[in-house]
Amino acid sequence: MRKHHLLGAILLCGGLFSCSSEVIQQANYEIIPLPQEIKISTGNFVLNDRTSIVYPKGNDEMQQNANLLATYIRQMSGKKLKVIDEQITSNVITLTTGLNTDNAEAYQLKVTPDNIIIRGASEAGTFYGIQTLRKSLPATNKGDISLPGVEINDYPRFSYRGVHLDVSRHFFPIDSIKRFIDMMALHNINRLHWHLTDDQGWRIEIKKRPELTTIGSKRSATVIGHNSGEYDDVPYSGFYTQDEAKDIVRYAQERHITVIPEIDLPGHMQAALAAYPELGCTGGPYEVWKMWGVSEDVLCAGNDKTLLFIEDVLSEMVDIFPSEYIHVGGDECPKIRWEKCPKCQARIKELRLKADKNHTAEQKLQSYIINYAEQFLNGKGRRIIGWEEILEGGLAPNATVMSWRGIEGGIEAVKHKHDAIMTPSLFLYFDYYQTMDTDNEPPAIGGYVPLEKVYSYKPVPQTLTSEEAKYIVGVQANLWTEYIPTYSQVEYMELPRMAALSEVQWTMPEKKDYADFLKRLPGLITIYDLNYYNYAKHIFQVKSQYIPDTKANILNVVLSTIDNAPIYYTLDGNEPTAGSNVYTDTLRINQSCTLKAITIRPNGTSTVLKEEVKFNKATMKPVTMLQPINEKYKFEGKNTLIDGLAGSRNYRTGRWIAFYQNDLEAVIDLQQETPISKAWVRTYAEIGEEILDLRELSVAISNDGKGYKEIKSEVYPVASKEDRNGIYTHELSFDTVQAHYVKIIARPEYDIPTWHWGKGRPAFIFVDEIGLE
Repeated sequence: MRKHHLLGAILLCGGLFSCSSEVIQQANYEIIPLPQEIKISTGNFVLNDRTSIVYPKGNDEMQQNANLLATYIRQMSGKKLKVIDEQITSNVITLTTGLNTDNAEAYQLKVTPDNIIIRGASEAGTFYGIQTLRKSLPATNKGDISLPGVEINDYPRFSYRGVHLDVSRHFFPIDSIKRFIDMMALHNINRLHWHLTDDQGWRIEIKKRPELTTIGSKRSATVIGHNSGEYDDVPYSGFYTQDEAKDIVRYAQERHITVIPEIDLPGHMQAALAAYPELGCTGGPYEVWKMWGVSEDVLCAGNDKTLLFIEDVLSEMVDIFPSEYIHVGGDECPKIRWEKCPKCQARIKELRLKADKNHTAEQKLQSYIINYAEQFLNGKGRRIIGWEEILEGGLAPNATVMSWRGIEGGIEAVKHKHDAIMTPSLFLYFDYYQTMDTDNEPPAIGGYVPLEKVYSYKPVPQTLTSEEAKYIVGVQANLWTEYIPTYSQVEYMELPRMAALSEVQWTMPEKKDYADFLKRLPGLITIYDLNYYNYAKHIFQVKSQYIPDTKANILNVVLSTIDNAPIYYTLDGNEPTAGSNVYTDTLRINQSCTLKAITIRPNGTSTVLKEEVKFNKATMKPVTMLQPINEKYKFEGKNTLIDGLAGSRNYRTGRWIAFYQNDLEAVIDLQQETPISKAWVRTYAEIGEEILDLRELSVAISNDGKGYKEIKSEVYPVASKEDRNGIYTHELSFDTVQAHYVKIIARPEYDIPTWHWGKGRPAFIFVDEIGLE
């Protein structure tokens, strides 16, 4: 494959073109998502004002494709091309179908000196060829454009390429949804999972149940921050009429995108219960929920009126949305009300549901509700998708599973020969922070999913056989909007992570390379700029990598930029300028300092990268773990404890490592006898997520690394309701001793107290640093 320069247009002089005042800029096929095959050939096609776009006569879908291509070319080049259905042979872009392949979304794009032919296996395949041509063009309003001869043969890896948008917590108008669909089309994404209902608001008109919108779409206020207990007292409302929803469906269909609606049941239904309190186990009264989280009030599974309600709602959803799939949620349905509800218990008895070692009777009752919804939809020629909790209590016969808590749900589904769509939160939740510098970000739910982590995701677990892997039909990223009140922020959270997602979904894994992806990304960002998309610009900042060297006792710091722009840095805390040190090679840090770095480009200076590095006697010393780090939160492993870098109030950034069902037990090799009089560990508590603080800390010393003498320990109180989330430093001071090896043991809470919803289970502890002084 011949490489082309990405960041600047190429001026051609000599050969086919002569030097003149007319600027000829060149197309570049190294785009996102990267096509499966690019074969450069001889000759060039010149796109000029006389070029025509031809589509097959009588094919309305291809006419729409052609009109969209004309719009894209005008945006990129300023050229207004004719769209015709007359067959011509030169200076023409011909759109056609008939490509002989089993993949309906495949296409071939051929460029010769006379013409460009985009041939799809279907109209959708042709559309993706159009997107490739669009993204290959330079952005210019001067002169003609040269497209090198090429044959591109391309097809998507996955048939289901989705993004999810929650409009229940915050509502976005129709124009915004259409703009979101246009973003999807740019990234070759073909499924919009539209989350329309939840505890905090019902957003779709159901004509047979008008109170769902007259009451259920309105909440009286919204909680401030992360369920602070304080509310803004500002009424909030909004919903889509059925005609508006159908308009969205049409708009998406024109861009070969299927809209899959979600009506989340039987949980996440408090907005519906506010409208129809008789559908709840207690009878209410209920209100549309003003806070975030999961309400314990759910549909009463023992009430026949609930089944009629499900039928009424799903009947109208089928009329609005022609998608094969209807999403029925099925996640996060607390069973507390069902356990005490006479009607639910009667239903359990009627159905002869019995608890077993894997499922409670109430979980099986949820399976009954999901099965009921599935059978109803199957009768109308539709299929259901549900979140992975629909596996609990037994999976509905034809259901497709969305695996969001990890990969385990997807694996279980395919083992039972059910299709699975992979959407794990640790890689594909775009409501999570995308940078460690959360102080300078809009509020988010938490988490940490930077661009590189999205790109690194491997949707097919290695444990699956080739036959089982066929049931992994797609990949999806999710955006929940509790902390996203504006559509502008939707774009900020999606872009450019959607670009990384698109390559995970489309490109075969052996062709993926993150460094190459970054080189191609500025070309796509040019289109973001043309559309005024509010994308996050972290990729243009200085990137840092910290590599502890415990043999030399130094921290190696590698700085880089996406485009190799010059980097200026300081180590004394002063703000860097163009007169500061120029970064040329790895920084070798062996003492406490404040690193600050910027890059300067013609269009301005980046934000400042700032990192505090703090040395103590344990920093950059060899560390041995005597008990394991939790695999899910291992990140960079044991050296995290001695790298001199502090974690923020976000435990998923990689600065914290976790211990679960065992102690933290670490030995620091000070490499020679060293006087110490204090030991400390820094922990993080997120009580609601079963991350509690320490119960015990001890320090022991040794001069041979074999026999240890404990010199200090302390036991801490059991966690209480009054404890707060945050970062804590636990210190043990003692008379000065000489030590070569120091053992630190930090004991977690093995029995979460009864006041906590996780009572009886072991808790996590998260630690970012061990210190010796």
